[in-house]
Amino acid sequence: MDTLNTQQHPPDTSQAWLRTPSGKYFLAWEQACLDTLLADIFGYNALQIGLPDEDLLRVNRIPLHVCARRAPGKGGESARASSVTVLTDEAALPFVSDSFDLVVLAHTLEFSGSPHQILREAERILVPGGSVVICGFNPFSLWGVRRRCARGHGQWPWNGTRHYLSAPKLRDWLALLGFEVQSNRFGCYVPPVDAPEWLARWKWLDRIGQRCWPVCGAAWIMHGIKRVSGVRLIQPNWRDKSASAKSFPAVVRRVGKIREETGKTWKS
Repeated sequence: MDTLNTQQHPPDTSQAWLRTPSGKYFLAWEQACLDTLLADIFGYNALQIGLPDEDLLRVNRIPLHVCARRAPGKGGESARASSVTVLTDEAALPFVSDSFDLVVLAHTLEFSGSPHQILREAERILVPGGSVVICGFNPFSLWGVRRRCARGHGQWPWNGTRHYLSAPKLRDWLALLGFEVQSNRFGCYVPPVDAPEWLARWKWLDRIGQRCWPVCGAAWIMHGIKRVSGVRLIQPNWRDKSASAKSFPAVVRRVGKIREETGKTWKS
């Protein structure tokens, strides 16, 4: 395991919430969706930003997995022994341009003061045709209502520095950076309750949420591909006889045809 850019940052507080009943319920849905989506994305280098203690790239077959985090994990190093850990700021990634085939942003934008810069950095380090997968919380959900009631207080994920980002807004941001959105999936329709028995009682909402109110899930996952416009020079085909014929007016072509048929000599 390699460690770079050892800059001090506040510890990540998401791990404690992910061990609660509601956190486990949310993480199970998100990991299942990511497993399905990332299994068919190939390349050479993959980067995960956000939720650094969870191996979100576990099923991806890209050879090199890199995890960017702001501070070391417990014991001074990450439990992700299968990947390289880089200590860095998400808004200033220490990677050269066009060097990654996949970037996963797991709940990074809504808990950052510079989400636009993080997206620009992700676009910069992605190769043309590379994939960005973004996970976020939905403001138009029961979880979004609790976030507004908490007003930035409490534990993660209710203590973000920004409001939750909606999927349509993020789609516009990606379009401005030249990304083409391939898919967008919502999930987690259960209210944000912490008691396991209440989570079990509300589990039926997941069965009908996709059909009745699909865009009101607590979280969404969006997949975009970096598109780079190319320039192709179109040169005239000088050997094409039709091209030279079309360059003369119709009257001149008619006179030339009559001259060939009659064999007469034209004088000015």
